[in-house]
Amino acid sequence: MTADDVRREAAEIVKQTRDFLEAQQQLGVDFVPGAPEVAKQDRPQSERELLLSGTLNLGEIRQVLGECTRCKLHPHRTQIVFGVGHSQADLVFVGEAPGADEDAKGEPFVGRAGQLLTRMIEAMGLRREEVYICNVLKSRPPSNRTPESDEIASCEPFLIAQLKAIKPKLICALGGIAVSALLKTKTPLSKLRGRFHDYQGIPLLVTYHPAYLLRNPNEKKSAWQDLQLLQKEYIRLTGRPLR
Repeated sequence: MTADDVRREAAEIVKQTRDFLEAQQQLGVDFVPGAPEVAKQDRPQSERELLLSGTLNLGEIRQVLGECTRCKLHPHRTQIVFGVGHSQADLVFVGEAPGADEDAKGEPFVGRAGQLLTRMIEAMGLRREEVYICNVLKSRPPSNRTPESDEIASCEPFLIAQLKAIKPKLICALGGIAVSALLKTKTPLSKLRGRFHDYQGIPLLVTYHPAYLLRNPNEKKSAWQDLQLLQKEYIRLTGRPLR
């Protein structure tokens, strides 16, 4: 059996047993009463273990995500907004959550904030299709409200799996929600800007969310300073000049 066969089989097992596992986790149960004890190495992987294993590609992660009902957002969304871009991108942008335009199209950053992000990427000398863009949440919160902690926790394994699959050289966290989810910190974004942080060995830069910049255009200069740092580090790590 090849590694691809193992991944496909594991993803299928997860898909078939997802509802059962979710119910057990919510109840705090980590074993089935009356079932014989099985050595840990012989047990099927849980969904979370599979996602965090780093063995899935983006298509397989999307298959495991399915038509997600893991948190309370699913009745309010139109569709899942997974991610878009190059599957082996050197640079990944991580935002907060889909908005109305994203929810309608099924693609992250396609509204006014997304148009600004595209211009920011192009100002760095890159094209949108050369990077990967995703959000912490894959479902739109009602009325674009701030994501809640349980919603972030439900989506986090999928974000981690995406980053493990892509293996980027750089990450750019857009806005406070993305920063806190990735860096596990409550430090204000304003105090984290201007330098790189470490995310599992990957340099991570913090900057303002494009939606915030639309509301506060006076901060665009600061955001461009952040992108210039990102640009220089991108060139250094990839060895490729930018346009």
